[in-house]
Amino acid sequence: MNRVHVYEQFAKLLEYPGGEYVETAELCRRAVGHCSDEAERKLGEFQSRLEGRTAEQLQELFVQTFDLNPVCVLEVGWHLYGDNYDRGAFLVKTREQLRRHGVAESTELPDHLTHVLALLARMEPEEASTFAAQSVIPALDKMLAGITGKASPYEFLLSALRQTLASAHTPALQGVNHE
Repeated sequence: MNRVHVYEQFAKLLEYPGGEYVETAELCRRAVGHCSDEAERKLGEFQSRLEGRTAEQLQELFVQTFDLNPVCVLEVGWHLYGDNYDRGAFLVKTREQLRRHGVAESTELPDHLTHVLALLARMEPEEASTFAAQSVIPALDKMLAGITGKASPYEFLLSALRQTLASAHTPALQGVNHE
């Protein structure tokens, strides 16, 4: 699996949707298909639930899911620590890691999932596995707990990402599916 390519595709789907969003979902599905049949299936479901929606509808869905819904915000530290001092320390540590690994920040906070995916792609495998197991997967589990069963296509995207991370970074979690 080419971690950089796979995580870049996921990160694009976790950004505000642009004009080629459905096509990006297809590219992500193909990239993931080389490492996880289950993640590929979930991305196929995500993609099928996006088809036929206008760019404006996709943007509205994204905002409703991630920006207006505190249980599904895209900041990893929020899910781990809430809004307290420990989150601040996590943000500082994450920013240091981003700099160390040459990951440019956008206007989003350092713990935004798009930054975290870029960081995981550049970390040494053992370091990435530890970070995924201790921070990213637990945050995704909380996000999934808040979105599962709410008829959001993003449930399938987040579930596919969790499956992909578990397969790539935490062999002890392989086969554990969050449905």
